[in-house]
Amino acid sequence: MSKETLVFVFGIILLVIPFLGIPEEWRQYLVAVIGALLVFIGYALRRIVFLRRIERQSGERASDSFVESTEVAAE
Repeated sequence: MSKETLVFVFGIILLVIPFLGIPEEWRQYLVAVIGALLVFIGYALRRIVFLRRIERQSGERASDSFVESTEVAAE
């Protein structure tokens, strides 16, 4: 299962949890665990996007750089 699918499934579970009749204490733990999993999956997805961006840019971060060119006087 892909990370994107996991985010979608966990979101649906979080949406349905209040209507399942789960005891309050279990619900708190379940929501906390799913929230932590979403944080880790979100971090992993962001890291993948960041690494792809670096690979596309020849290993350098995108930034504006200024290089002043000077003419060499001909002798």
